Amino acid sequence: MNPNAPEDPTEASDLPAIDFDSPGRFSIHNPEPSLPSPQQWEAAPFVLGQQADLQRFGRPEEARAHGLALLQQAQRSLCLYTPDLEPWLYHHSSVQEACTRFLIAHPRNRLRILLRDATRAVKEGNRLLNLARRLSSNCHIRKLNPDYPNDEAAYLLADDRGLLLRPEPDAYAGYALYNDPGRVRLRQTAFDQAWDNSITDPDLRSFLL
Repeated sequence: MNPNAPEDPTEASDLPAIDFDSPGRFSIHNPEPSLPSPQQWEAAPFVLGQQADLQRFGRPEEARAHGLALLQQAQRSLCLYTPDLEPWLYHHSSVQEACTRFLIAHPRNRLRILLRDATRAVKEGNRLLNLARRLSSNCHIRKLNPDYPNDEAAYLLADDRGLLLRPEPDAYAGYALYNDPGRVRLRQTAFDQAWDNSITDPDLRSFLL
């Protein structure tokens, strides 16, 4: 008899059935990766509408502290004039939280953002872009009109008192003012004129929609 010959099917059918009890389903738990939470920024210890002295800064962490202080204390209006939504300054959870609180505090509160180029923000993502998608009724982003004479500086306006200005957007150095209605009024007039002449960027529009 050939030991490699196939088994006779008639013999296999005579074998007793094998009882098998399933122990049930098993759930596999893969823990979520442990990602470090972004470190919260500390706001500068100055009060909007009270601190009169000009506050100069030269380091990025100082610019962030002043910017966050102004964002957190604004009560009516915020205006950002920026080349590309500078991620080192605005792409952070502390900034997003401050702007969200400002926008939901009152239905008339408004955040307006004018930027020179939206390519980087759309491609890499930015928390303020995401905020504009969620709160589109009072958070607006427009692109500077290249045919209109625009300021080369980068600045933030908080209400009618606060100003964070960097004369050269490629540098960190600048100054903050917490109670200077005169300078803020001049910058606000320039911002409003640029806003009235601004355009809609197709990439930015498609992202926000």
